[in-house]
Amino acid sequence: MLEKLFKLKQNQTTLKQEVIAGITTFLTMAYIIFVNPMMLADAGMDHGAVFVATCLAAAVGCFIMGLIANYPIALAPGMGLNAFFTYTVVGEMGYSWETALGAVFMSGVCFLILSLVNIREWVVNSIPMSLRFGIGAGIGLFLALIGLKSAGIVVASPATLVTMGDITAFPALMGALGFFLIIAMVYRGMKSAVIASILIVTVLGLIFGDVQYTGIVSAPPSIAPTFMKMDLSGVLEISMISVVFAFLFVDLFDTSGTLIAVAQRGGFLDEKGRLPRAKRALTADSMATIAGAALGTSTTTSYVESAAGVSVGGRTGLTAVVVGVLFIVCLFFSPLAHMVPAYATAGTLFYVAILMMSGLVNIDWEDITEAAPVAVTCLLMPLTFSIANAIGFGFISYAVIKLLTGRFKDLNTGVIVIAALFVIKFTYS
Repeated sequence: MLEKLFKLKQNQTTLKQEVIAGITTFLTMAYIIFVNPMMLADAGMDHGAVFVATCLAAAVGCFIMGLIANYPIALAPGMGLNAFFTYTVVGEMGYSWETALGAVFMSGVCFLILSLVNIREWVVNSIPMSLRFGIGAGIGLFLALIGLKSAGIVVASPATLVTMGDITAFPALMGALGFFLIIAMVYRGMKSAVIASILIVTVLGLIFGDVQYTGIVSAPPSIAPTFMKMDLSGVLEISMISVVFAFLFVDLFDTSGTLIAVAQRGGFLDEKGRLPRAKRALTADSMATIAGAALGTSTTTSYVESAAGVSVGGRTGLTAVVVGVLFIVCLFFSPLAHMVPAYATAGTLFYVAILMMSGLVNIDWEDITEAAPVAVTCLLMPLTFSIANAIGFGFISYAVIKLLTGRFKDLNTGVIVIAALFVIKFTYS
């Protein structure tokens, strides 16, 4: 049955190899079960329900990707997208989390339609490589700022907008320690470095009396507070079009960058540098987003950490299925997730930022027409505290710079259309 579903022999892999790859990928991305509930709780959502939704959405996404697209790419609620959900849509724009979930659901429906009619794949293939890497790096900087804020290392200042907080305070010290532990363990090749750091800092919080012990294992919390709570009527308002539009593009670029990065690592790209079965992979991602919104979490997307499993031999969708099963097992560890303090995940956010910024090495910094739009995108993302706006400015600057420098051949229809849409959005929003 496994041979028929995943074509193990054809892909030169074995059951043992796929299971090991799945465990490896899971250990590198399991931090999301601690980080996502904490982040969405800032939007007013129930922590326990989001924990369950996170595990189930990840499992559903992994199963769909593994069985439909047969790629060793795992999915879960996306970092950066959850920050956009909480701090931009709910925090700054003032929408309720129910309406934000409705926007995620509608964006997932749009993803699915675009995937089925091949428009989404066309858009992905139209995105310049420099902007793909720039968007990923910008999201990394955005997450780094959130991590520093949650540890109290960076605080607000009326004089300079931001400034250094009390770095001798316990949260700041623990946040820094968590980051240093991750780097040291990653350097030594530990696949579980991130989740180990979170647990170590949480234990230290218990020892020093900053965290209250509530248990390790229990029956999963109720998902009722978030299940099917999307406010679809609110999404139909004219003012929500830009929010759905933003979710659509953020997930589109995040997914495309991840698929390309993991495919390059695994050697899945064809001779033209394109991903076979891209339509299936994009459809799987879209369906996972719809399911995740119904369960009660922000956009579910492909994880670049899947490259860890690919690097140890993951070649088929069985790797993703193994990851999904492990997320189901995590449902019984909700008390542990509830104990994790915000500063325990600060180092994780900063580490993820480093991973996402590493793509900047692929930028041709000698070509100012490529480097400038990347810099615009990266810098504006944390400084405007908006992923969507930074992406918009990135595309607009890319198009304008190429036009003014006479580099017309570098532009394609996709870039021009996207830049024009963002101009309209900024003009009338």
